[in-house]
Amino acid sequence: MAGVGVSGSPTLRVAVRTLCDVTARQGDLDHRFTPSPTSREGLEGHREVARRRGADYLAELPLAGEVEGLRIGGRADGYDPVAGRLEEVKTHRGDLARQAANQRALHRAQLRSYGALLCAERGLEEVELVLVYLEVGSGRETRVSEYATAEALMAELAERCRCYRAWAEREASHRATRDAALANLAFPFADFRTGQRPLAEACYKAAATGRVLLAQAPTGIGKTLGTLFPLLKAMPRQGLDRLAFLTMKTPGRRLALEALVRLGADGPEELPLRVLELTARDKACEYPGRACHGEACPLARGFYDRLPGARLAAVERGWLDREGLRDVAAEHGVCPYYLGQEMARWCDVVVGDVNHWFDDHALLHGLARENGWRVGLLVDEAHNLVGRARGMYSVALRQRDLGRLRRDAPAVLKAPLGRLQRQWQALVREAGLADAGEPGRPAWRQLEGLPGGMLGALQGLAAALSEALGEHPELAVEWQELLFETLAFTRLAERFGDHSLCELTREGRGRARLALRNLIPADFLAPRFQAAHAAVLFSATLGPPDYQQDLLGLPGDCVWQELPSPFAAEQLEVRIRADLSTRLRDRQASLAPIGEEVAAQYARRPGHYLAFFSSFAYLEAAFARFVAAHPEIPAWAQHRGMAEAERDAFLARFTAGGRGIGFAVLGGAFAEGIDLPGERLVGAFVATLGLPPVDPFNEVLRERLQVRFGRGDEYAYRVPGLVKVVQAAGRVIRGPADRGVVVLLDDRFAHPELRRRLPGWWGEPAMVTAESAN
Repeated sequence: MAGVGVSGSPTLRVAVRTLCDVTARQGDLDHRFTPSPTSREGLEGHREVARRRGADYLAELPLAGEVEGLRIGGRADGYDPVAGRLEEVKTHRGDLARQAANQRALHRAQLRSYGALLCAERGLEEVELVLVYLEVGSGRETRVSEYATAEALMAELAERCRCYRAWAEREASHRATRDAALANLAFPFADFRTGQRPLAEACYKAAATGRVLLAQAPTGIGKTLGTLFPLLKAMPRQGLDRLAFLTMKTPGRRLALEALVRLGADGPEELPLRVLELTARDKACEYPGRACHGEACPLARGFYDRLPGARLAAVERGWLDREGLRDVAAEHGVCPYYLGQEMARWCDVVVGDVNHWFDDHALLHGLARENGWRVGLLVDEAHNLVGRARGMYSVALRQRDLGRLRRDAPAVLKAPLGRLQRQWQALVREAGLADAGEPGRPAWRQLEGLPGGMLGALQGLAAALSEALGEHPELAVEWQELLFETLAFTRLAERFGDHSLCELTREGRGRARLALRNLIPADFLAPRFQAAHAAVLFSATLGPPDYQQDLLGLPGDCVWQELPSPFAAEQLEVRIRADLSTRLRDRQASLAPIGEEVAAQYARRPGHYLAFFSSFAYLEAAFARFVAAHPEIPAWAQHRGMAEAERDAFLARFTAGGRGIGFAVLGGAFAEGIDLPGERLVGAFVATLGLPPVDPFNEVLRERLQVRFGRGDEYAYRVPGLVKVVQAAGRVIRGPADRGVVVLLDDRFAHPELRRRLPGWWGEPAMVTAESAN
């Protein structure tokens, strides 16, 4: 093959798409073009084009070759050997004329690269090259055709490879240096904590066997370091390309980065590891409110022209937390958010939110598929993954938002918005909710099927919005948000099944809400776990394992391990008020005895306490009663819609040596993920079992889980409730020197089955009543 590298030189591998991404992009960053189809829509579009071709058509044709010392490979979308025609298929939405020129140039570079490989492999002198653009809404094809000689194509590919070769050699050298350093990586402490070594061993074994590990690892054993260290050690031996540490909240990212610093990853001379922190776009954006294109944002103007320099500076820096990435971006005048998206391709360890692997548009999952990576996943606080995943695959539309937008709509959108408004009215009427519901007390209906008329109107609106936004990019961002919501709804509707629920609620005239709510995320997540080489899901409250395996769609050979706690029963006094009921019918009567229990415990040991309640209404009633009866005891309460600064102020009151009671909602911001060691928190009161309310939605959830798994009541109510209770109680003992008390304020905690599910290291709770407590 022309352009083959020098004999005996090492062969470096690169995918055609990566080669072109690095060498063919230029000009502005431009996101004015309408939202791209999902990966699923893209796959279906490719299949549709293949179905339209003749019997001789070769779809997904693998092509490979060695050019300028690079082993290049990929799959061409389709080749017709009879016509001598090679096709590259791209799916899109809306008017193709609005597609950015740099995007079209990238597509052409990919096609011509595949053409060079095809001609070399089949001995062709020339070939017809066709870019096929398929509009997913209409199914219309736009074809851009050209003829090219094998000589011209290979000369172009060879030049592209020469441009890429220096970067490829740098990457290969980095990989070798990285793997050598990780093979010799030492644990940063003289010894492991109690339970930390078996956790690390189990994680390493999961990586070695390519399995999923569910690790219930209690607070205090050093879970973050105990999972990162073994997976890093496994990277060279198991050929892992990337490691993703996925978290539910920002504090989890911070802990992961601190552990990586402890391992030396922030200094390339200590550990040559590239680490990237992925941050949400709204937090990374330097020009909020401006559109992402060169005419509106200076950091988007010429982005791809400056990207090579920024990319090189970023890999040389290595440590790319939020501040580090921002510094590099500022030095080179590029957008920090999109620089981070680019660097996800080149970094060894990525720390970010779980949506980067599990969401429908997940960046890391897409890169792994595109590049054939072997990826290790670490999922922190994994007991939250079921709820987070349900949110990822749920979507809602609100009639009130539509009405507000319709009043100021451009003329081109008034007709499709009017059709949709009429469908809203018909849907509400047919569901029998025309005169039902009021603010704060919505009426609710489960719809047996998807409303066909509404879906048709939504599809029409999506097409009209795409056209309008393309023609008038100055339209307010709320119209783009409406387009995203409309597309999200129609896309999920295409995959609607028994894993989800279609519901309609109404809170009064013009205030209806139509939602697709996911109930069983397993159907969406199972392929994501299959795409990872190995995964470790860890939390202090992960059990029972069947619950996670069933609802997350984990493979049948996943492993469960429960680690021993480093704490002893002597550190924590656990009491159950067996004479108290916090059931809804008993709430009012419970307020006085709960207040007296809290005050009595405070008198026995003054200090900081948290008191948890099942809802804001219950919290507010208990708080008002308590401050009226005990004005001498400092008390403060969580309230609805707390801003971040208010949450920080709430926690700031928990100072060492201070005193007072913080009232909070179970399952909220202060019930997990906060650390108040030592005297900052000496006790907690839990005035609820944490059970979700028995309402029509949760009853449908229970029924679906019963049909699918035969464990409806357990999976819908008892497991989620107990997880919240144990998480809240877990705020009390955070270290080996801590001493504290947990008071469970409900007679149902005395039930033997429930007591058996409490953490074993708590010991046997003491049963008390009002008389015995005093």
